Amino acid sequence: MRVGLIGLGTVGAALARQLIDGQEFLKHQTGGNPLTLAAVSARSQKPRPGLDLTGVPFVADPLAIARDPQIDLVVELVGGHDGIAKQVVEAALQAGKLVVTANKALLAHHGSDLLALASQQGKILAFEAAVAGAIPVIKVLHEGLAANRLHRVVGILNGTCNYLLTQMQAGAGSFDSVLAAAQQAGYAEADPSTDIDGHDSAHKLAILSALAFGHPMALQAVACCGIRAVTAQDITYAAELGYHIKLLAIAERGDDGLVRQRVQPCLLPRQHPLAGVDNVTNAVQLKANLAGQILLEGPGAGGDATASAVLADLVDIAVGRRQPISVASTQPSAVVADKPLEKLAGRCYWRLQVVDQPGVLAAVAAVLARHQISIESLLQRPSQANDLPDNRPDTQAFPNGNVPVVLVTHQALEPALQAAADELAKLPQLHQPPLRLRIEDNLA
Repeated sequence: MRVGLIGLGTVGAALARQLIDGQEFLKHQTGGNPLTLAAVSARSQKPRPGLDLTGVPFVADPLAIARDPQIDLVVELVGGHDGIAKQVVEAALQAGKLVVTANKALLAHHGSDLLALASQQGKILAFEAAVAGAIPVIKVLHEGLAANRLHRVVGILNGTCNYLLTQMQAGAGSFDSVLAAAQQAGYAEADPSTDIDGHDSAHKLAILSALAFGHPMALQAVACCGIRAVTAQDITYAAELGYHIKLLAIAERGDDGLVRQRVQPCLLPRQHPLAGVDNVTNAVQLKANLAGQILLEGPGAGGDATASAVLADLVDIAVGRRQPISVASTQPSAVVADKPLEKLAGRCYWRLQVVDQPGVLAAVAAVLARHQISIESLLQRPSQANDLPDNRPDTQAFPNGNVPVVLVTHQALEPALQAAADELAKLPQLHQPPLRLRIEDNLA
């Protein structure tokens, strides 16, 4: 099987290295059907450390590889949901080729159309590496749980965010300082917005939800909130309450039959299996009617880990194990809620930065009461430097001081919670809009 590789970044270089150096092992794994790296295309021909591409043709135009009749299978590792990545996958499928991709953004935006095109062509579009790196969650959903009805998918799907939250929990510093250290160590991009604003997790959740529940990929229906507003003090307060803060990607079918998808930083009970998943590790918990709870955990990113998932697709295809994937292949077609938070109820953690003066708590309680939200517990601590959004102990603008107040509220519906948050943000006694995080006590 002659493989054309588009993209020689971290994952592409690792994959090329394995296709060349591990040729004999892969030949054994495929029952004697060798996988040959027949052509590569990348933005640059500069040498990659530890990778000898002698004898492998370099093709400047990636679309030429996608249309080359001598290429049997195209691997797309460019990234991005439009542009050349989409053109390569479409061109390869239209040319009757097998395709493997690790591109979660492409699938989240165009996956349903691309899978339909693959089906029309009688070909395979495989994407194990698009979600959770080395963890074989796509295979588990598509094959291992094919006889199950899925109730819920919960994941820690972004290693950068999990690393930042873990480091703050370990006392390594404020959000900004931990992020800077992560960028220096290569765990965060120079522009980390896709990760820390939750969009990377949303892409992956859109894919998992479609496979789990049998609906078209619906990225636009994922409620998405990242971790920018979470401080080291929030981590400390959560620990006092018995919780860890994690960025969770959740898709679940409600009693009304609608599937709700959301990405949010949440408080998880410290005894929950996902609460102990630290640093760049990813994990996915699946709840199914027959199999019950299944937890998958492992490296969620990195060259070798992601290349492992790409190679798994290649081997499966080479031996004929891989069947075409349809988002409706394992479940009756489901309907996605366009407003996933509208009927969501739950307890919440609130952190308010207030001016230290009489009557503030009464004003806060009055706002919550107007929206039928009752207070379960309250924590109040002396002002600390890293409670402020810019991590400076600057309270000159607040003559009476700046004090963090932490509330836990009883169950309430999301519309009421959001309306209360909006009203609280207008109180003159608040230094900044309140931070509100959901408490997830019911994910067992």
